[in-house]
Amino acid sequence: MRADDLAPLGRTGLPVSRLGLGLASLGGLFEPVPEEQAAATLDTAWELGIRLYDTAPVYGYGRSETRTGAALASRPRDAYVLCTKVGRLIEPGGRDTQPIWADPPAGVGPRLDYSYAGVMRSVEESLGRLGLGRVDVLHVHDPDEDFGAAVGEAYRALAELRARGVIGAVSLGVNHAPVAARFLKEAASPGPDCVLLAGRYNLLDQSGLDELLPLCAERGVAVMAAGVYQSGLLADPRPGAPHGYASVPAELTARIGALRRVSADFDVPLLAAAVQFPLGHPAVASVVVGARSADEVAGSVDLFNHPVPPDFWTAVKAAGLLPAAAPTPS
Repeated sequence: MRADDLAPLGRTGLPVSRLGLGLASLGGLFEPVPEEQAAATLDTAWELGIRLYDTAPVYGYGRSETRTGAALASRPRDAYVLCTKVGRLIEPGGRDTQPIWADPPAGVGPRLDYSYAGVMRSVEESLGRLGLGRVDVLHVHDPDEDFGAAVGEAYRALAELRARGVIGAVSLGVNHAPVAARFLKEAASPGPDCVLLAGRYNLLDQSGLDELLPLCAERGVAVMAAGVYQSGLLADPRPGAPHGYASVPAELTARIGALRRVSADFDVPLLAAAVQFPLGHPAVASVVVGARSADEVAGSVDLFNHPVPPDFWTAVKAAGLLPAAAPTPS
């Protein structure tokens, strides 16, 4: 399996590359990204065969969508799959600001809104920023922020847009696997087509395996696995590094150390194993990673394409670092 291999996104039939690009960093996640650098990042992803792109209105308060649309404007529209999200409107005085954005546009901010009208407005504004006539996959972003409205009004709006052909697929963008499982169970038929699951199915956290991934496999719901480096913790576990942990728990530090030792035994980069692991599960169609530079994109592609022998996964399980029931890449 290679990064540029195409696979159907579950029952949608949309062809996605096995490696997708998450575009939060290009909105200024944690630190600014210059315009030229953002364009070069997206251009390199295209040149290396990445054909799945995931953005959101809240990423840099519209900046990521604008940059994404500009970079893809010259590409054949049917040659890639583009995802964005609903649940937050970007508007003057938006009060639900997030400190993680380094240099957001002045005077605007996000406001949570999962209402039918809010979702329809969000889609229209996203299409304007993207400069496109349609979105392939639309995620309900963080539905746990207002679950009742998200599973009711937001889903109703997205299901209507799907029926009209404005979007190709209805999805969820979640950080908590139980939230997605509940949404799949409670949404009106036929339900979402996909789930973007961040940080809950990787080498450090397999909580998605408890209920969500089996449910997705049973229903033909495609999973896009994000957060496979656990917000960078697998790359740099030092306290204070930009991975969200002010102090890394001792259990995680020990686990990462053990994974590194097995990786060294097999001469496999730990991040190569991390980016490939989720695709062992039959419900997972693609892995989505972030990047803020052309070199980071190229690095992730190289890691994805690096051979990982089956014996490596056997050794990881033998060391108690993965559940015996966790499917691994063949």
